[in-house]
Amino acid sequence: MMKEKNTKRSLDLFGKSNYTWMIIGAVLIIAGMLLMAGGKSADPNVFNENEVYSFRRITLAPLLIIAGFIVEIYALFKKA
Repeated sequence: MMKEKNTKRSLDLFGKSNYTWMIIGAVLIIAGMLLMAGGKSADPNVFNENEVYSFRRITLAPLLIIAGFIVEIYALFKKA
């Protein structure tokens, strides 16, 4: 009976808080990707520099993605 309990315990690699942090990290990464998307012009002959190189796409989105990866690393190394 005791051996079964120890076996079950060793199979649980992550706790509930680890999974919660993983979901938070994934949401941050997805949000960054969504913020980076877009910028297509209706006319292919016109290049809208302000839309393509906006603060949202060049600064905010990559920072969110990097923050998401940092949260994922934290979730993996956090003790259950």
